[in-house]
Amino acid sequence: MRSLSYYDKVLVAIAVSLGGGSAVGALTDVEFRLGLLGGALLATLFIYDAVFRRPPQPGSGSQTRQAAVVWHLFLALLFLPSLL
Repeated sequence: MRSLSYYDKVLVAIAVSLGGGSAVGALTDVEFRLGLLGGALLATLFIYDAVFRRPPQPGSGSQTRQAAVVWHLFLALLFLPSLL
């Protein structure tokens, strides 16, 4: 069996983080959106490591910035309704 590459492990960690946050929101008294937000914040650490600390290839700065903006908009959409 072939071992997973670093980036495959990062994808698994992101999926587990989001799934874990969803499970916390669905199975406990924590509001679902807040559980998902917690999982997304944890997944953000894996994304930053894979994109900024160990990028798979020298990419263009604009594509990296666009991906970061889209991810942060997603996090804001999860976070803002809990403030209201």
